[in-house]
Amino acid sequence: QVQLVESGGGLVQPGGSLTLSCAASGGIFSMLRMGWYRQAPGKQRDMVATISNGGITTNYADSVKGRFTISRDNAKKMVYLQMNTLKPEDTAVYYCNGRKYTGGNDFWGQGTQVTVSS
Repeated sequence: QVQLVESGGGLVQPGGSLTLSCAASGGIFSMLRMGWYRQAPGKQRDMVATISNGGITTNYADSVKGRFTISRDNAKKMVYLQMNTLKPEDTAVYYCNGRKYTGGNDFWGQGTQVTVSS
C-alpha cells in the first residue's frame, strides 16, 4: 500500500507561482508512475501532469504546458509540481496520484486547494 499526502496549496495572485509537494509512504514508490490531477467545483477530475517511475518521461495537459513542471525524488519518496504564471482557471483541488504499471487501483492523496485570485 502507498499513502500520499499533499502540501503547498494556498491562495496566490494571478501570475504568481506555487509549488505543490506530495510525500509518499510505502515501499513501492519507485515503481509507480506518479501524477497530479485537479478538480474544480462542478467539474471532473482531470490530469495535470504525470512522470514515469524513473523520472525520464513526463506528460502535461495542454492547458499547463510551459507553465507547470512535475518532478520526483525517489530517494525522498517525493513528487513536486512547480506552477508558474498561475491563472484563475488553475483554481482547483489538486490531487497526487500513484499508478502501478501492472494495473490495479490507483493511489490518491486527500488533495490540496489552490486558489488563484486577486
